[in-house]
Amino acid sequence: MRTAYGLVALGAAGIPAPERLALEARAVAIVDQETGFTFSETKAAATLTSNIVYRIATPANVPAGQPYDIVLQVIAPTSLGWVGLAWGGSMIRNPLTVAYPNGQKPTVSSRWATGHSTPQAYTGATYTPLSSGNKSNGTHWQYTVKCTGCTTYTGSAGATRIDPLSTRRLGFACAAGKVSNPSSTTSSIPVHDVYNYITHDFSAGANPNFEALLQRNGVSGGGAETGNTTRL
Repeated sequence: MRTAYGLVALGAAGIPAPERLALEARAVAIVDQETGFTFSETKAAATLTSNIVYRIATPANVPAGQPYDIVLQVIAPTSLGWVGLAWGGSMIRNPLTVAYPNGQKPTVSSRWATGHSTPQAYTGATYTPLSSGNKSNGTHWQYTVKCTGCTTYTGSAGATRIDPLSTRRLGFACAAGKVSNPSSTTSSIPVHDVYNYITHDFSAGANPNFEALLQRNGVSGGGAETGNTTRL
């Protein structure tokens, strides 16, 4: 179980429309009809009246101690100029997924911070866009990517692996300010307006057909990719 902030309804374009927030405690598994993935979903309060929706899909039956890829889907209101997710629960020394709107296909950038300053490019995590699930409309923008390197990394606590059967605290941040160059994965970003935490249940997003769903969405499977970030 975890605390989710708010409820959103699916709009005609498959992107949630904003609604009044309400407190609710439950673990949520969402089947995304567009991509076919089952996601574990957590909502994070970006403002008093809007949420960021974080969804994570994992392979089922990951061998103990082994690295694994995830599929990350994020839905953000158009009022936000960028949103971020800290896989280790803090800004410093863990993979940071930073994204910002760029027309119909948001830019996703891999970052790492060694202090409370602008995060720099990080090559330890690679993002590959799915052929579906990347879009924007008048109220929200959304991206869907495979990440290699988000759940296994070496940070402040040494070698770290997120157990795909676990519930973990993640950090999130966002700002209304726009990035200087939305088409660049290394663009400078404004200081965040909001920074807080979510508790995410990874086990609710297990997919026994993970590899087949990746292929259906135009992405090869496997977990050994390294290198630079991929812009959508």
